[in-house]
Amino acid sequence: MNITSVESFYQQIAFGSETELQALLPKGINKEIGHFNVFSQDDLRERLKQKPGMPYNRRAYYKISLICGRNRAEYADRVIDIDKNALLFATPKVPYHYVPLDANQSGGYFCIFTDEFLLQAKSGVVLDELPIFKPGGYPVFGLTDDDTADIAYIFRKMQKEIGSDYVHKYDLLRNYVVELIHYGQKLQPATSLYPTHTASARVSSLFIELLERQFPIESPQQQLSLRTAKDYADRLAIHVNHLNKVLKEHTGKTTTSIISSRIAQEAKILLKQTDWNVSEIAYSLGFDEVAHFSNFFKKQTSLSPVAFRA
Repeated sequence: MNITSVESFYQQIAFGSETELQALLPKGINKEIGHFNVFSQDDLRERLKQKPGMPYNRRAYYKISLICGRNRAEYADRVIDIDKNALLFATPKVPYHYVPLDANQSGGYFCIFTDEFLLQAKSGVVLDELPIFKPGGYPVFGLTDDDTADIAYIFRKMQKEIGSDYVHKYDLLRNYVVELIHYGQKLQPATSLYPTHTASARVSSLFIELLERQFPIESPQQQLSLRTAKDYADRLAIHVNHLNKVLKEHTGKTTTSIISSRIAQEAKILLKQTDWNVSEIAYSLGFDEVAHFSNFFKKQTSLSPVAFRA
């Protein structure tokens, strides 16, 4: 599923109710300054009792979480066990799974925001250049009780401010986000250990998840952001040869052949179910030249795009 905005997050926690959706959205924010919101884990958990299993691994936004209780964060190349309290930084560019390990999860908070929101701060902070948001970094930080109290206080200030009528509240909220980022960068990252066989299976699973996130293509202006085996390896923060080895072991196919097969599948859908011309379809699927797309499609299907559409 290709998620390009935060709407899906709100749809899941509002259960399709327009009234609840409006109540959840922050006041006074507009598209020009990006998006920001803050939540108590306890409040959200109470809301989701009717509908468990929110897919935390699907995000198109940045997220900073104060996690309380035993949990596990699973990445392509590591598992990070959280014994008590932790500060977790999530980016849409690095997929992961977040797994609670016991029932005692009370006291946490999280905020979500788009990169456009923080760009307005003019603070010089470039999110993807920070160690906590870089692929291959360690985005989970263990907390002492004092650290936990400090961070919880920042989140409570966020909650108080977002409900206020102060005209410059989003400037203040940006400062709180930057404060959390700097707090995290001063902490030592949590360590991680994992069995080799589970790491291999996880790489395969997260590759497929990344691949499926590119689809469906919903407009001729949309273009695949990940196109090659190296694109996927870079996003997963592993070497392309390792990705090829893992996928060959798990699927019997190379990375390139899996990507090509999925692109060909999407091409068939677009040719049959849209009125886009072949040039538009070629562009959206990452081909600079129509001829390259035609050759690719014929190699995959034994038909030209025009012949398949007829």
